[in-house]
Amino acid sequence: MIEDVKKAILPYQEQLLDHPLYSSLKTPNDLQRFMEHHVFAVWDFMSLLKSLQTSLTQTRTPWYPLGNPEVRYLINEIVLAEETDINLDGKRQSHFEMYLDAMKKAGASTQHINSFLEHIIHGTDIFLVIAVSELPKSVKKFLRFTFEVITEGKPHKIAAAFTFGREDLIPGMFTQIIGNIQQNFPKKDLTLFKYYFDRHIELDGDEHGPMALQMVSELCGDDAKKWQEVEEVSIKALQKRIQLWNGIELEIRENVAV
Repeated sequence: MIEDVKKAILPYQEQLLDHPLYSSLKTPNDLQRFMEHHVFAVWDFMSLLKSLQTSLTQTRTPWYPLGNPEVRYLINEIVLAEETDINLDGKRQSHFEMYLDAMKKAGASTQHINSFLEHIIHGTDIFLVIAVSELPKSVKKFLRFTFEVITEGKPHKIAAAFTFGREDLIPGMFTQIIGNIQQNFPKKDLTLFKYYFDRHIELDGDEHGPMALQMVSELCGDDAKKWQEVEEVSIKALQKRIQLWNGIELEIRENVAV
């Protein structure tokens, strides 16, 4: 069943791998624009993850065993690394916090993401926050899809967006792009940004990728309808990622034209 999903989403993955965004990232300013958009995808990834933890493990008290122990282990193991990994200084930090530090180091603005989070922390409805924000349309559509999946509350669909809706090969491309920019602009320190992607590659390739695939298999079992829904959500998630990339590439192109 996993192989059927992989086959169905392959054309969309290829679109992402061949996207013109990568060739447009030539200067520190270009990379800053990218980070200011992409940080929202880094953030909502954690929301998908915590939603899975809430639905697949027992997070309330009194405690009692909930669900499949294998799935519980898989999701808790991923949460541990994503929420409390080791940063470049050897201290515990979530990947999202690492990304924010990388943005500051690279000179990217964190104003929009910080303002967005302030509303979330104060308890404002997520869909209202998205609607009234001044974020680009591509970012809004990306976030809206994520939280529609989360709100529906079906673990196999959330797991699909988490597993197949997030690119596996793209971080390697950014590692190369970062190296090229640092070579051409040696005064720009992108060390933290490179570390974020290196860590992303290491964990996803060796641990989280296989774990996530196993989680989807455990959640769907032999249910053909669930597998069909996994395929549909995975395709939509990749389409939203392509639209997000389109929005970033367009903004970079327009800034260059100006």
